[in-house]
Amino acid sequence: QVQLVESGGGLVQAGGSLTLSCAASGPIFNINTMGWYRQAPGKQRELVATITDGGSTNYADSVKGRFTITGDSAKDTAWLHMNNLKPTDTGVYYCYVNSTAWADLRDYDFWGQGTQVTVSS
Repeated sequence: QVQLVESGGGLVQAGGSLTLSCAASGPIFNINTMGWYRQAPGKQRELVATITDGGSTNYADSVKGRFTITGDSAKDTAWLHMNNLKPTDTGVYYCYVNSTAWADLRDYDFWGQGTQVTVSS
């Protein structure tokens, strides 16, 4: 079973910065995509940013220009650098991984337990 360890959440004032990290471990043949989704109270979970094993990135329009996702395929780790944070960025941020398993070479989705990000005004 693939395990995801997240870190870096917390409380920050508007305009501040935080960096989230997500490290994957387990029987991974290849990580195809890593990223983050977030869920604000009373709202559905939404995409924040993803990065593929080829380095292609995808961002929600609401975070473009403020957030940057990076990855290290050798360490199966990704980081989400969040700058100029806004109160609307508040929510639980979940690490997401799509990886190919050694056992059957099929792709599976995995989710972290989530880390709270709170931006005060």
